[in-house]
Amino acid sequence: MNKLTALLFLLFFAALSCKKTESTEADTAPTNLTLNQIVSTDSSGSVSFTTAATNAVMYTFDFGDGTTEVSVTGVVTHHYTTSAVYTVTVVAKSASGKTASKTTVITVTVVQGLVWSDEFDTPGPPSSSKWGYDTGAGGWGNNEAEYYTTRTDNAVVSDGTLKIILKKESYQGSSYTSARMLTKGKFSFKYGKIEVRAKLPAGGGTWPAIWMLGDNISTVSWPACGEIDIMEHLGNQLNKIYGTLHYTGHSGGSAEGGTTMITNATTEFHVYKCEWTSSTIKFFVDDALFYTHGNTGSLPFNQNFFIILNVAMGGNFGGTIDPAFVSAAMEIDYVRVYQ
Repeated sequence: MNKLTALLFLLFFAALSCKKTESTEADTAPTNLTLNQIVSTDSSGSVSFTTAATNAVMYTFDFGDGTTEVSVTGVVTHHYTTSAVYTVTVVAKSASGKTASKTTVITVTVVQGLVWSDEFDTPGPPSSSKWGYDTGAGGWGNNEAEYYTTRTDNAVVSDGTLKIILKKESYQGSSYTSARMLTKGKFSFKYGKIEVRAKLPAGGGTWPAIWMLGDNISTVSWPACGEIDIMEHLGNQLNKIYGTLHYTGHSGGSAEGGTTMITNATTEFHVYKCEWTSSTIKFFVDDALFYTHGNTGSLPFNQNFFIILNVAMGGNFGGTIDPAFVSAAMEIDYVRVYQ
């Protein structure tokens, strides 16, 4: 073997050795994984996480509340919406896809503050800065009998409460009038707690509702936008309260929800409440939980929703209308949203 050949062999084996070393390093799983956290002391639910590992190029955080986040730096801040004990897991990944994980348990305290409300203290029409109206007839997708107006005959504030009044009267080709008020374009929110103190109308065919729709309804339509029915009540099923979720594949008659029986729904005020987080949606009457539904990233309940208050008449759900019906009202003391 001459000197040139020997030199070529040496260079070849050196390059091969280098490639083996690089390949070995690239195939090494992350090591020395650390995970630290700082829980905010202001009861805001904010927690800062810092993680690091040798040979890691990416980190995936599972915050224990149904949400995840990918980070290249390993530094993230997450905002929890509910007081609880959470199990947090971080997975470090190498360039070749090998992983290592670490878990920690944290206790988070969240104190919710009032972010929006209407106490209905100013007599006259409902506040135009807070409420708009859907108007007209056409059945509203449920073969309903009412015509929705903007008149104070159908929606008025007096004596500290809002009255949404359903009337039997001939109006624009319909036999009944009512109001459907909504905060669309004026207020919407993502996650939190909404409470509505209300007294419900009586009479066969009456169908009052306190509910919410996703802000993106104009672009994706219903039910893809999602619907959260905080309270529905039927005059043909006195004192039975419905809490329901509608979304693609689970809408109309196949919606998912629960019911509870209460007393004096049409003669006394009750507080209808929904607590909504990234992991659950819960329905209450007077602080008594009656239905819980899991929330995940695949559902439409992770965006802003606006509020709707209305009283419908008859239709597919409202049922048979009492021919003796003349007038009834859903009376609302307040609507309050906390985050």
